Amino acid sequence: MTKLWGGRFSKQTNALVEELSNSIHFDYKLAKYDCIGSLTHIEILKKAKLLTVTEHGQLKKALKEILKTVESGKFKIDESFEDIHSYIQHLVEKKAGKAALKLHTCRSRNDQVVFDTKLYCLENILVTEKCLLAFSESLKKLGDKNKDIFIPGYTHLQHAIPVAITDYLDAYCKMAEADETKLLNAYNNITLTMGSGALAGTFINAKHYDSKKTSECDKGVEAATNSLETVSSRDFVIECLSVLSIIGMHLSRLSEDMILWASQEFDFVDIDDAFCTGSSLMPQKKNPDVFELIRGQTGRLYGNLVNVLVMMKGLPLSYNRDMQHDKEPLFDSFKIVQDALEVLTALFKNIKFKKANIQKQLDDECLYATDIADYLVQNKVAFKDAHGIVGKLVQLKLQSKTNIVDMDAKTLAEIHPLLKPNVIKKIINPETSVKAKKSIKRT
Repeated sequence: MTKLWGGRFSKQTNALVEELSNSIHFDYKLAKYDCIGSLTHIEILKKAKLLTVTEHGQLKKALKEILKTVESGKFKIDESFEDIHSYIQHLVEKKAGKAALKLHTCRSRNDQVVFDTKLYCLENILVTEKCLLAFSESLKKLGDKNKDIFIPGYTHLQHAIPVAITDYLDAYCKMAEADETKLLNAYNNITLTMGSGALAGTFINAKHYDSKKTSECDKGVEAATNSLETVSSRDFVIECLSVLSIIGMHLSRLSEDMILWASQEFDFVDIDDAFCTGSSLMPQKKNPDVFELIRGQTGRLYGNLVNVLVMMKGLPLSYNRDMQHDKEPLFDSFKIVQDALEVLTALFKNIKFKKANIQKQLDDECLYATDIADYLVQNKVAFKDAHGIVGKLVQLKLQSKTNIVDMDAKTLAEIHPLLKPNVIKKIINPETSVKAKKSIKRT
């Protein structure tokens, strides 16, 4: 196994140390980005006249060939190598011969790893954004198909006020929009740099490191403005993990709502059989496992964020090997969120609302107590008085076990003269309730 270091050592690395420190079994996911980084690096070496035209051509050909195998899915790793960087260096040596010995000129893995990980983040932020947009679109389409549905709104998981299903689904769309903004902020906060070396820079002039975007690299590369910060900061990883955790939290809340709504106690929705599982013992069961798994995976997202925060909190400048442990949480979190968004996008295309069961809940007259109070307020009754009046009306309903819509004029007038049967019947209607709310700028 070829290493990128070792000249000053008189002994082979202990096998236990090899096992502890090797990272190729997970950082192989950086292979594509390592090839792109090396293709960028050889352009810098060429500009600095540290590679001949022939050497540059040999290295470029070798790296392009390796990159092609990675992108085609044919790339295979050799886990006897320390990390993906060492392995790709080995492959380049096999393809380009002596020219490969110059590939690591003015380069440290400290800087190389940061570049690769940043490029991984940039690509996966865009993938996640695409998944998020598709998910949000599926919720919008579901709302558009069910504009005539109103549901009880809840606070404290108790009946509150009727809401439109479109507004309910739009609440999660708004969360997704905010998540997209956070993702793009994380994207814009990542600057691809080279030239930090191990920690203090290199002898190559900074102007040679500045390059425009290429077909392999959508973002241009800049010379580092502070090499110590570049190799030792993982803020970009933490920011990505933070945004992914927030997305996970939103998906978990939506999942919890759907789990409740699919229960017999609510029975508001029917989830397509293709997205449910059964019981190995109870034949009748139809379990909303997709939502439960997404809810459960949110704990992993939080754990991944805390993992990297705790790992970084005590590290002195600049690079420390602890930082190797930022990648598994990062890779894991991106996959969890992308997979969750994809499955939910498909699931919400087929979910159905059980209108009859929802209507039974909408028949709860207490849902319209606020609307009755609003009616009194609009007819010159002070809100505090209106609140008390409607409270008495609800109390009478519960004590007499008589529906408010069935109370006669005399009974209602005894509570307050403005309360009349025809008025009450008009107010106790979910559509009327929703349309009466004028303060919302619905889009």
